[in-house]
Amino acid sequence: MKSDCPNNFLMSLKINSRRLSYFTFLFWLSLLVAPGPGCTKEPALEAAAPTIPAAPIAPAASSRLLSSTLIGEYTPSTLAGRVPDLPIVSALTQYSIRVYKLTYTTPNTDGRPVTASGAVLVPVASQPLPLLSYQHGTISPKDEARAPSYYRSGGEVWTAISVLASSGYLVVAPDYIGYGASKSLPHPYEHAASLASASLNMMRAAREFCKQEKIQLNDKNFLLGYSEGGFATLALHKLIEEQHATEFTVTASAPGAGAYNKSAFANYILKSDKPLNFLGSYVWVLDTYNRVYNINRPYTGYFQEPWASQLQANPFAKVPEQAKELFTEPFRAGVLNKTDQPITAAFRDNDIYDWRPRAPLALFHGTADDYVPFFNSENAYKAMRARGATQVELHPIKDGNHFSAVPQYTLEALAFFGEFQEIN
Repeated sequence: MKSDCPNNFLMSLKINSRRLSYFTFLFWLSLLVAPGPGCTKEPALEAAAPTIPAAPIAPAASSRLLSSTLIGEYTPSTLAGRVPDLPIVSALTQYSIRVYKLTYTTPNTDGRPVTASGAVLVPVASQPLPLLSYQHGTISPKDEARAPSYYRSGGEVWTAISVLASSGYLVVAPDYIGYGASKSLPHPYEHAASLASASLNMMRAAREFCKQEKIQLNDKNFLLGYSEGGFATLALHKLIEEQHATEFTVTASAPGAGAYNKSAFANYILKSDKPLNFLGSYVWVLDTYNRVYNINRPYTGYFQEPWASQLQANPFAKVPEQAKELFTEPFRAGVLNKTDQPITAAFRDNDIYDWRPRAPLALFHGTADDYVPFFNSENAYKAMRARGATQVELHPIKDGNHFSAVPQYTLEALAFFGEFQEIN
């Protein structure tokens, strides 16, 4: 288990002064973007195994890219101007970047192909570039324009991730299903299979795009994401290594604060007698699993009145903070006693904490996270180590909650990548 002190961590890497200033900048930059809705509003559940069909994963195909559109080219000074009052940015943004919107095909949760989208941020550099797949955090439907392919102020890729691209990474940022080109479809919130396949197919589309544009990639592939993006990142890492290892090799991944142990998370929520300010997100997860796994249970099967009727009219309606007030007693008992087989199976199908990764993996999580509790990363670390995964690290962020932990996560995750990728 790694120290939660960023200074000791950086010293242990023996980072030179220039690299230290780079990560110090990212630390302060992350302070500016941490409160944004993409990185923060996002708890999910804990899951169970499939007596229900899981969403298909698309097999490898020769072509997935449908279109590419240049959004714009941005100079280092322009990127630095997005972060006011931090003069050091101008010294750290090394390359202009070209930002493109890609559309590509990927399977929906029912296996049918849909048109999805995402953004690719390309440094204008002559050397072969490492690829970094960035999985964004929760985006509510009303904030759909924050998805990466819109590339607008307020989105996660606009500031810190653009600076990351300017430092020398080719950044691939999927919108996921339900945003961008597929915004007419419901987003499969916290559904591991479709988040992973949409991200993998975006990586494939990006590689095809690079071939067309004669953009050189090297052999390094990094995975990064926080909150729902952390869950998507770990799901993507698992998918690549278990099913597509001959196509991609993960160099390193750094998921942060994801709900990897859905089954345990469900029990935690349904046992709780404390106020939980994220129950609206739990409703979204239930709604997703109810639909994706063809459970098709009426809202009264999950929620007490008047909440069931209100949520039927608007799944994002405000709900109480007490689980016992929101959920029906039969539902709570069925999950806690494992007698509700359909929903238990759906949770278990989204448990992605217990497997053996081969590539270096660093799990980051605030120890005081009451949105997505710390045990999600701790359980993953213990389960993976028990399976013989020697390159898995746990980075507790002492006293960090789901929001305050973001700066240190940003700092340490990129320092972790620095062990495998030199920024010129």
